[in-house]
This record gives sequence, C-alpha cells and structure tokens, in this order.
Amino acid sequence: MPNRPPSRTRRQQPAPDDRPGDDLPDIVHVVMAMSAPARGDADSGGAQRHGEEAAAAGDGGETDAQGRSAAEAAAPALLPATAQRAGPRLPGHLEDLAGRARAYAEAAASANTRRAYAADWKHFSAWCRRQGLAPMPPSPQTVGLYIAACASGAASGGRPNAVSTVERRLSSLAWNYAQRGLPLDRADRHVATVMAGIRNRHAAPPRQKEAILPEDLIAMLETLPRGTLRGLRDRAMLLVGFAGALRRSEIVGLDVGRDQSQDGRGWVEILDKGMLVTLRGKTGWREVEIGRGSCDATCPVAALETWLTLARVAHGPLFRRVTGRGAKVGAGRLNAQEVARLVKRAAMAAGVRGDLPEGERGKLFAGHSLRAGLASSAEVEERYVQKHLGHASAEMTRKYQRRRDRFRVNLTRAAGL
Repeated sequence: MPNRPPSRTRRQQPAPDDRPGDDLPDIVHVVMAMSAPARGDADSGGAQRHGEEAAAAGDGGETDAQGRSAAEAAAPALLPATAQRAGPRLPGHLEDLAGRARAYAEAAASANTRRAYAADWKHFSAWCRRQGLAPMPPSPQTVGLYIAACASGAASGGRPNAVSTVERRLSSLAWNYAQRGLPLDRADRHVATVMAGIRNRHAAPPRQKEAILPEDLIAMLETLPRGTLRGLRDRAMLLVGFAGALRRSEIVGLDVGRDQSQDGRGWVEILDKGMLVTLRGKTGWREVEIGRGSCDATCPVAALETWLTLARVAHGPLFRRVTGRGAKVGAGRLNAQEVARLVKRAAMAAGVRGDLPEGERGKLFAGHSLRAGLASSAEVEERYVQKHLGHASAEMTRKYQRRRDRFRVNLTRAAGL
C-alpha cells in the first residue's frame, strides 16, 4: 500500500460567538472613567488645606484649569475609582484608540459640566441610600420623589434648591443614566408633572450679577498692584474681559496663538489698531474685535502686551498662575473661577455699589459682571453689541443691559400723557 503523505489537520475556526473581537469590553466602560471623581475629591478639608498652604507659599491659593493649587498639581494624580475596577482589558493595539475615544468623550462636555454632573449623581445616590431606594435602574417614580425633595429642602438639610438647580440635577441624572445605557424617560408623568408643579410654585425672576461700568472698572484697576506680575496679569484680564465682553471660561481659555494647546478655546492676534480674538463659545466659533483704548492706562491691548512681555509668555495659555509671591509664572492655564474671584475682590476693594451693605455687595459681582458691563455701557447701535456678545437675538442682548437708563425711551410721554 503506497505511503500517503501525512494528512494536514485543518485548523478549526472559532465559532462566531467565540471570536476574540466579541470579548471586547463595551467602549462605554472604557470612557466612563472620566466621570468618576478621584478618591481625594470628597476631602474638601484637604483641598482647603492645600489652598492655605499655597497661599502661605505666596501664590494666593490660585488654581489651574483643573481646579488644583500649586501643591495639588505637584502631587501624583489619583486614578478614578471606575478605572481601578478589574475587568476585561483591551488588546494592546487598541489601547491608543481607547485613549482617543476617552479624550473625545471628555470633550463632549466642559470640565465644569462634568464636575456638576458627577456631584449631582453623588447627591442623588446619597439621597437614595438614606431613603432605602436603589438609584439603578432608572425609576421615574424615584426621580420624581427626588426632585420633590430637592425643591422642598428635604434632600439638602432643609435648604430648598432653586428651580434652576432642580432642573440641572434632573439633566444630570438623565446624562448619567444615558452614559450607562439606561435612558431616563423625563416625559413620564411622575417626572414631568412634578417638575411642572415645581416651576409653577417656586419659579422666580433670575438674579443677575451686577454690571461693572467703565467708571467702576477704572476704580478697580487702581486697587491692583502695579509692580508685580500678578497685578499686571489681573489688569490685563479685567480689561480684555470687559472690552471683549467675554465669559470667564473664554478669558482663561485663550492661547497666545493658534493651535498651541489641546484644551485651548481660542487665541489672540495683536494688530496695529487693536486685537482680534478668535474663540469657541457656546454658539460655536466667532471673532471678537477689541480696539485700542484712548490711553495706555485703560487700553486692553496695551495691558495684554505688557503682561506678555514682562511675564515672558510667548506660547500656550495666555493667562497663567503666578506663584512664588508674585515672581514666578507657571505653565498651567488659570482656572475660570479665578476670574470671578478677581472681579469680586477688586469690586469690593474699589467700593463699587458702596450704598449697599457689604454682605449684599459680595453677592453681586462675578465674572459675568464684565460681560454685562460692556453691554450696558457701550453707546452704539444695539446690533453691534449683539454681534460683539455673540447673541442670536436682540432680546438676549437686552437682558445684559442692566444699569443703563431704562427710561431713556418714555412711551408714556410719546403717547401724549
């Protein structure tokens, strides 16, 4: 019998359900690590101590774009709890792609929005534990009880939440559930009807921040130290923020030039007659023209040029932390909250609205005071102000015109009375 060549054993193909690709973890699990707070986030006392230590070191307790002080930025970062959980791992060749997917997922919402959503979910989960309820899966009945507790004060130690806060908490729950693949039906009667009743019962006119007028701004500039880098930076931030009618996130999100950082929200271009600011705001990309002032003391372009020259900032974030008792400029981007603190501190020192008690004055000023100030004081046609602020409607622009002469157009007299 002739010798036959040895038979080749055909390699058995895995069944479709057994292929390696079917064991890949859900991409949601990969990117959900972004929303989990770090283990040290709940230690507010520790954060406060870091701020005090930073202030003692001479940096004024300023924070970077992630809300960290100088001491916290130097410390090793803590991994989110979600990222530390054991689970299926991605193949090595997909780890880089997963990192990009995580970065894109983070870019879907601002850092402030993600922090608010995480805090609201934590608040909801704690309330569910106290009531013996389960936060998962989403239950319209449970959510309806929760928003009722928030509006009545039962969920926050007797302090009722404002309607806007309740609406934000509801949006946070819907977002968190959606990230877990479990949508919340906000149109369900247990949620929609209760929310409608909360609006009818507790809705109130919005409390707007006080507008900073030009004379107020000049007085605030006089309170800043002229011989320090921090004073020069603060001067430039106030003038650029006012003249550009910028939001606080837009001020600190600017870079010196185009495409110089991943977290930048725009850049500046200094020209002979002024400065062109290109930024990504709530309504998309837009350009804001800031002309030179009548004198160098109040010129936003001159103030920015002085800051950039003396601070030796030529690339990257435009406004940065100043440490070492005002003598050292850091590399990280300044936190948007620092703009609000600067406006409030300078307004209080300058005696703006000194006719009011100090406790009330402290609540009037924030970063939006600069934006409202330009809208209230610019004596030009309304359409120019609307374009400058990036508003889609004139009605929104009028909401920012707060301390103007409201009775300049007197329809009573125009009617003959």
